[in-house]
Amino acid sequence: MNSIGYLNDRTIFIEDYVGRESRVIKWTLIPASAGKDGNPTQFIVFDGYYHIQYWKHRLKAIIDVSDKEMCKGLKRAFGRFVAREAVIDEEYWTASWLRAEAHWDPMSYMRHVDNYKRKYAEEEFNALKRRCAGREGNSLKCLCIVSVKKEDPNIRRTVLNSVVGTLDLSIRLLLHGEKFPGEIKKPCSILATHDTQRYAYIANVCVSKFARRQGIASNMLYLATDMAVSAGMKQLFVHVHADNTSAQELYRKIGFEVVGASPPASEDPRFLMCMEL
Repeated sequence: MNSIGYLNDRTIFIEDYVGRESRVIKWTLIPASAGKDGNPTQFIVFDGYYHIQYWKHRLKAIIDVSDKEMCKGLKRAFGRFVAREAVIDEEYWTASWLRAEAHWDPMSYMRHVDNYKRKYAEEEFNALKRRCAGREGNSLKCLCIVSVKKEDPNIRRTVLNSVVGTLDLSIRLLLHGEKFPGEIKKPCSILATHDTQRYAYIANVCVSKFARRQGIASNMLYLATDMAVSAGMKQLFVHVHADNTSAQELYRKIGFEVVGASPPASEDPRFLMCMEL
């Protein structure tokens, strides 16, 4: 690990020695924990996947990237936010961290929970990058959608400080013998080959707990719907936990209907919801 810092902003100054001379380099930090107001209280210079040389090369992209530079595909502006596809690794990392927080927050009383969050985020980052590179089972394509704060000329933000919500949208093929996603628990390598067996699937919907009730989740879902239609999909699916009634209500408002459910004795009871596009 290169360095650990505890600062109010998301930068740290590292003295880099080149021969006998030294120079100060400004690095962006990744949030490791947050206070009650949502502002980070602990940061870490993350080098689990990057070398110092790579970070130097990426420095401008991490700190100063405008909305125009980032928005290259479909997007959806609403309120103080914009929903769009993630573009750079720092956005993928922040999306992974939001997912780690969503997973571990119900167990925040546990000792060393921040370490578990960090490990979860690292694993999710790797998995997310694999999915978006098209190397994941029956997935033909995967996009990571993020909601970010709109650019404000009076406020200087880093990319890492801007992401407040995320979800995955994937284009998949039904497995041989499947009528609905997830019917076959031990998938074989045989995939359906006709376009009629392609479908869109949403997963990993989460919003920062300090940015909820601002329409972030619904607008990401609307954008995912637009992207699925643009890709020629006729159906959009999502799984939702049986006890997550607020999520079920949200999906119904968007246009989803329950089309399947886990067996009653399932350890992880979920509903399968679908929207015709």
